[in-house]
Amino acid sequence: MRAIRNQGCTAFPSAWDWLNVAGVFSVRGLSHSYGARLALDDVGFDVEPGQFCALLGPNGAGKSTLFSRLTRLITGTPAQITIAGIDLETSPRKALARMGIVFQQPTLDLDLTVFQNLTYFAALHGISARDARPRITAALERLDMVERAHEKARALNGGHRRRTEIARALLHHPQVLLLDEATVGLDAAAREQITAHVHALCADEGLTVLWATHLTDEIAPDDQVVILHRGRVLADTTARDIAGAGDLKTAFLALTGTETGTGTGPTSGAAP
Repeated sequence: MRAIRNQGCTAFPSAWDWLNVAGVFSVRGLSHSYGARLALDDVGFDVEPGQFCALLGPNGAGKSTLFSRLTRLITGTPAQITIAGIDLETSPRKALARMGIVFQQPTLDLDLTVFQNLTYFAALHGISARDARPRITAALERLDMVERAHEKARALNGGHRRRTEIARALLHHPQVLLLDEATVGLDAAAREQITAHVHALCADEGLTVLWATHLTDEIAPDDQVVILHRGRVLADTTARDIAGAGDLKTAFLALTGTETGTGTGPTSGAAP
């Protein structure tokens, strides 16, 4: 990991064969513009196997643009992005197959049950019905959702819907899990539960996680934190190192100038 820069389990047995890959998730030289407005400016960082990495930034920092590039929802200036050693630019299908993705906006079919939503997703990934059932059961057990497997998604609260989406993202045994503002709209208890579940996936299963958020209380002291502000990486180290003798929230606000409306990022304007 880089230091702060002056600006300037048995449930998923086949998923962890890649643990010997150094830097399972790597981004180098990623820039993106919307016309004349620079949204991402030479973004780069590495995330090691089994690491929870928080992509921390205020609204407009460029987090959503970064996720859109990482998931190929948008393309642009070429950059070096590798997933478990696979280049996203040259082998996008292979690279994307190694990622599980939970978007900020809900994507469940509300008229299907939890089990049906996951079964449909498994079929889209070419997972046979025989293999899908134990994978679905394992994923739901991991997220404490087995008892709700036959409830329609429409009947679930926000926290249970989000757990279902995370379980769905694990079905194809990804090496990396990307979550974009996964706790938006949830109450404090549900946010804490979702955050704890995802941290446990790293600790217990060895999953690599990139967790986009603007909330410092979702981050543990030993988590890797990449602070993104106005399209630039301001820091890339542990939350403990960033906080120093104080707390992460104070250090984050000081780095980004959130309280004063200033900051050390570029002056090209906020990014989506």
